[in-house]
Order: sequence, then C-alpha cells, then structure tokens
Amino acid sequence: MSHDRRKADHIRINLEENVQFPNLTNGFERYRLMHQALPELDLRAVDARVELLGKRLQLPLLISSMTGGTAAAAEINRRLAQAAQACGIAMGLGSQRAGLEQAETAHTFRVRDVAPDILLFANLGAVQLNRGYGLDHCRRALEMIGADALILHLNPLQEALQADGDWDWSGLLGKIEKVCRGLAAPVVVKEVGWGISERVARWLTDAGVAAIDVAGAGGTSWSAVESHRAPTEARRRLALAFADWGIPTAEALLQTRRVAPHLPVIASGGIRTGIEAAKALALGATAVGIAGPFLKAAANSSDAVVTAVEQFAAELRVAMFCAGAGTLQALREPGRIVAIG
Repeated sequence: MSHDRRKADHIRINLEENVQFPNLTNGFERYRLMHQALPELDLRAVDARVELLGKRLQLPLLISSMTGGTAAAAEINRRLAQAAQACGIAMGLGSQRAGLEQAETAHTFRVRDVAPDILLFANLGAVQLNRGYGLDHCRRALEMIGADALILHLNPLQEALQADGDWDWSGLLGKIEKVCRGLAAPVVVKEVGWGISERVARWLTDAGVAAIDVAGAGGTSWSAVESHRAPTEARRRLALAFADWGIPTAEALLQTRRVAPHLPVIASGGIRTGIEAAKALALGATAVGIAGPFLKAAANSSDAVVTAVEQFAAELRVAMFCAGAGTLQALREPGRIVAIG
C-alpha cells in the first residue's frame, strides 16, 4: 500500500472510528492535585509559560505530530499551525517520509507562512535509519518546513502489525546517536502511543537526545487503528490482540524522569484536559502533547482548534490556582500532587 494511502487511512479511521484503548488508561486517575482552600494567589496572575528547546511557549503544550502527505492533511496542518501561532504553543508535523520521497507532497507539511514564530518540529520515523536514511535526510526534513528541531518517532508495534511494515529494528540506537551528535538542530525521540520505558529512556539520554516525548498508552490505540486497515482477518485479530498494549503515560513519565531528571520531557498519550496536564506537569513533565482532540477540531476549522486550546488553558490555570501554584515551577514542588489508591 502506498505511503499516501496509508496516511489518508489513518486520518479517516481516527476521525470516524472508536480507536481508544479498550481498557488501559493514561494512569493519571491514580493521582490527585492537593487542593488549597487558601491559594494566596490571584487567578489572573497564574503563569503557565514555559521555555522548551530555547523557545518561549505561552502554554506548556505541543500539538503532537499527526499527519502530512495528502491534500486533506495539508489543510489540517495549516489549521493546526494557525491555531498554534495564535495561542503561542508548539506543533509537530507528521512523518515527512512522503515529502522526502515524493517531492510533490512536500507542500502538505509546510506551515511556516501561517506560523512564523512557533516552536516547530520536523518528524521522521527512526526505523528509516535502517532503510538508508541518514544525516542528510534529517537535514532535508528540517529544511523542508523550516523546523526548529527534529522528532525521530518510535513505533515498533505499529510496524510489526503492518503486513508491509518495517520489521528490522536491530542496531538502531547507534544510528540515533549519530544523528544526535551530527545534527545541528535538537533531536527529540518520541513513541507514538505505547510509552517509553526506563531502560529506553536511559539509552536515549546516553545517546544525546535533546528531549524525550514519552507518548504513553491511554489515548489513541494505534493497534486498534491498524485493525481497521488489516488486509486479512488474521492480521485484524493480531492487531486487536495488542489493543491494550503499552505503558500508561503517567508511568512512562515517572520512569523517564528517574533516569533523565534534567532532560526536557514531554508527556503525551491520552491527555485530554488541563487538569490531567497539570498532573503531568506536577509529576515532572516540561510540557504535554495532545493529538486526537485537535485533529477532530482541525477537521472543522482553525478557530475550533483555538477554542479547544483555550478550554485546555482555562482548566490548567484553574488547576494550578487551586493547587496554590502560581507558576509551573511551583506546581512541581513536593506535596502538590499525591498518589491515591
């Protein structure tokens, strides 16, 4: 199946089908922010700004990498980018492999004309480093969209579930390290929804990544997505067998923080509200990433995305206010969040 057809399928399935994890959650229900009946703050002064990879964000929020390579994806990306510019948040593009291999699709990833100031992430599948990709491809991906940093995404389960997937993941860590050492721009490594373990986080830290996006389980199950694309009943059953696979986002965040205490960590995977984001930030995340809800909003308009971001921001600021934290640094102080159960 062609790469652009696959991307079109992914957009359609995410918009039309229920592809959430059947049972696995993001894990944040196991934590509670400690309510402060006397916050000693003015809500209007609560400051949720953060610096990430050298750029100041108005909110600790990244529109996570989703799509590109098709006409529909081009419109979605532009709407997302317009909203990111308006709200002062970061954005990642979908995998740019199509743009590199089919030059006529490169425009579907380009959004700098509508978002000149945002922290913008280019994106390639890390496994492509085992398929002949190298530093030149990474540089071209950055240049294609005028990106500030490069995401190398990890999706071994998704590839394993595809009959035509990339199955050889051997020797990849050393190639990731070469990119980290050789690329002038920061390199971020992220999962796509099954989580980063402590072991992998340690490897990536030693390899020289600039940040880690744990992209844990609990949101969109790409196993479920692939079940809708399966060409045979056997492949469909295989995908559904892994519908609840992965490390919940909260757990992946804590595991990564243990071995990378000073590295920027993005928490994504099933975060849907500003309250959940506040919990992730209190547990040590530098920022959070959200994909699915913004994809659905962008299918309507950029204004719908802005509205979704504003709702998120209001929830986050009220959560910080009621936790007695006027800044993100204060939100991370001991005692702001407690485990329950």
